[in-house]
Amino acid sequence: MEKRKKAKSDFRYATGDARVPWAAIGESINTDDIAEIVKFLIPVGDDPASYDAQFVRVKEEIEKLREKGAYATKLTLGNKVKELEEEVKELLGVKYACFVTNATAGFEIGLKFSGLKPGDEVIAPAITFCSTISPALEMGAKVVLADIDPRTLNIDPEDVARKITSKTKVIMPVYIGGYPPDMDAIMKLAEENDISVVEDAAHAFGGSYKGKMSGTIGHFGSYSFHEVKNVNALGEGGIVVTNEPCGEDFPKARFVGFDIAHPIDKWLYDVVALKGKGGYYTAAGNHSATEIQAVALLSQIRRLRDIIAIRRRNAEYLNKRFEGIEGIVPCPLDTDDIKSTYHLYLFQLDPDKLKGDIQDFKKKLTEKGVTQVAHFAPLYRFSYMKQLGYDTEAIRKSCPKAEEVFLHRFTHLPLYPLTQQQLEYMADSVIEVVKEMRR
Repeated sequence: MEKRKKAKSDFRYATGDARVPWAAIGESINTDDIAEIVKFLIPVGDDPASYDAQFVRVKEEIEKLREKGAYATKLTLGNKVKELEEEVKELLGVKYACFVTNATAGFEIGLKFSGLKPGDEVIAPAITFCSTISPALEMGAKVVLADIDPRTLNIDPEDVARKITSKTKVIMPVYIGGYPPDMDAIMKLAEENDISVVEDAAHAFGGSYKGKMSGTIGHFGSYSFHEVKNVNALGEGGIVVTNEPCGEDFPKARFVGFDIAHPIDKWLYDVVALKGKGGYYTAAGNHSATEIQAVALLSQIRRLRDIIAIRRRNAEYLNKRFEGIEGIVPCPLDTDDIKSTYHLYLFQLDPDKLKGDIQDFKKKLTEKGVTQVAHFAPLYRFSYMKQLGYDTEAIRKSCPKAEEVFLHRFTHLPLYPLTQQQLEYMADSVIEVVKEMRR
């Protein structure tokens, strides 16, 4: 009788080795599909004929490789996801790390473990991406927007202190562009008032604040690996981290409360509620990430230092070019205590020294072919806050620095690995526009 190789465990239920598996993983995938993935990731260039000929050879080589190997037997939440999580824990110095679909899922998990309930208050900066506060709004909490530090655009701890009430449950500091906020002041307020801190470190993977890795200082932190981040997980991805004991339940929080380690009688698993600060909650979402995403992210994380170094050099080059140019407020750089990831170059103008403000500048720079976007707008300017019953005019008046810098002072310039020619052209264009605005 033919001796057959046992199949590996093939499902999240961990049904074990079997000659006839419970399910076939990726049963319809073949070498043509793999070749198409390669073609998508490396699309045709200026010479379609040569590209097509090379692609035929690539398909042939993939088929030869297949003859020497086998198709993957796990496509989601397998060994590569575990390997990624272990490397992230070591890199960041945290006890628990969980690979999820995006940073927003991480915020949701952190907020739920913080015990956030309807009617509780969450303080977040006025200028950030909408997903910082979206999970809190969906959970029925009240979002309170704090003003910003006009130099960094990060949350202003003094305004946070003014806006803390007996209902404040969570503070959500954000690392705008990868630059850390004043976490000492935030953590002091949190400790004094028994408040949880959920860090929006979407831009900050690999940065640090006073020797601690960005995103690991609060009770929970969440990072983004979206396609435009410094490192990405093939389009989307996130990691939520903590040193709190509840981190043991992160895998259950990621996938609808599944507990495969303690199955109920006559079944393969249990479904449990998860204990957060102040009670239990239901993990209603499926935030599972895939093995191929983990493979891509692992590869990039292993060269993270070099990736950040390129962006830092670009920021330093721009600062040197802008030095002494009246009207330009250059990007804050690293200090002994602060290590940014340089996801974005925070560019500001001093409109008091120019004939015009940042709106005029952006229009003129766009005409020169330099794309720049003030990455975030004040959240109170978006329709959903008014639609949800917030007094957006009152919020605007309570955040005067956010309003001022958004309307008149700041935008963001790109820092990804530009060619030297692109970098020089961008710097030249910025200087030309500013000089025009001084006339």
